[in-house]
Amino acid sequence: MEWRDKGILLATKQFGETSLIIDVFTPDHGKASGVVRGGQSKKLKPILQIGAQLDLTWKARLQEHLGSFQVDLIRSRTANVMNDRLLLAGMLSSATLINRFFPAGQVYKNFYKSSENLFDLLQFPDIWLLAYFKWELEFLETLGFGLDLKTCAVTGSTEDLMFISPKTGRAVSQAAAGEWSSRLLPFPVAANGDVNSLEDILEGLRISQFFLEKKVLATFGMEHLPTARARFISSLERKIKN
Repeated sequence: MEWRDKGILLATKQFGETSLIIDVFTPDHGKASGVVRGGQSKKLKPILQIGAQLDLTWKARLQEHLGSFQVDLIRSRTANVMNDRLLLAGMLSSATLINRFFPAGQVYKNFYKSSENLFDLLQFPDIWLLAYFKWELEFLETLGFGLDLKTCAVTGSTEDLMFISPKTGRAVSQAAAGEWSSRLLPFPVAANGDVNSLEDILEGLRISQFFLEKKVLATFGMEHLPTARARFISSLERKIKN
């Protein structure tokens, strides 16, 4: 068995004394894993950094085998995050969410493209955090738990959307909420791209986290989101305080 694709490096794990097992996200083969022989060498180690865009050739005797990768660097994204802890934490969060919750071999062409765009936007820190929040909303949608934030679930109106139903993930207008408003989640302004501060981004990420925990963790039988996601939120909170 053999295939060739491009992909985003999601994670690495030491394998023996000189090799690495890498997890990648590709457009045509989904999430895949394989051994890179000599992956810990001086030649390959600088290439095999989380977030790197790689040209990949995978080989194995059978499809279900772990297989091995030959890799060539298309572009590195390390320089974009090397001196920015918040961007680094966000990049690791996105890579870890894909790696933790996407099944191996399942193809997500549209979401792959969105993810590649997100990683490429790391060179633009002023807009990256909003892009990450919108990426998380698409992540939920790709897993089957998308939020409907376009119209009010009660009236169908697109105006005065102020809340989100914690049960359905649908938007609710101020008028329709009435006495139930205290039981609803706040509608994040970042969902409409109206961002005036880092607090707006954090508010949006807390909403997406609510549904990640309520829907995704329950479906996968997990108790906690990946540590990388929690570290990203902590980094953003520290940035706001400072």
